[in-house]
Amino acid sequence: MPFDSKLISEHPVLTIGHSTHSLETFLRLLAEHNVGVVADVRSAPYSKYNPQFNKGALSASLKERGIKYVYLGKELGGMIFDSSYEEEFSRTALFQEGIARIVKGSAMYRIALMCAEKDPIECHRGFRISPALAEEGIRVLHILSDGSLESYEASIERLLRVSGLEEDMFHSRQELVAEALARKVASIEQKMSMRDPK
Repeated sequence: MPFDSKLISEHPVLTIGHSTHSLETFLRLLAEHNVGVVADVRSAPYSKYNPQFNKGALSASLKERGIKYVYLGKELGGMIFDSSYEEEFSRTALFQEGIARIVKGSAMYRIALMCAEKDPIECHRGFRISPALAEEGIRVLHILSDGSLESYEASIERLLRVSGLEEDMFHSRQELVAEALARKVASIEQKMSMRDPK
């Protein structure tokens, strides 16, 4: 169900992956794109190999630069979804609450959703959160590691290419995008299950 159109902002929502950036590089990327709020969408807001991005340290560093920090991993973290892609599309009330907060906040602030992965098509911010925001009329732009911007639409085109899916007379574009997203979700979940066997 769409949100109240009065809440929908003309401001884009940005996304960024902290990857292995130094803190200085990460802060520079935020400054280049006039980010006022970082919304952390990691399920676990810590990094063993890049402690500069641990929740407490990052929040303090951002505050020094006048950038607000908000943790939304409970609502929008990559670990909160069921394994079924179809079930994911029904979305939990918690997920909807997180999306609503981003939509409302984007009317007042220039927000960057932050996760760990460098490439948005390898991260839930690109294949789960961004589609939900796009459905609500929010323009999504990904800050890439070189500082350039990639639109959500361009990232989907790239995902289709790397997935080897091309339009044909038997499948609509919408079906192909859904298939590419489903494959990406399955691939990521398989990698995660191999990393953390039960």
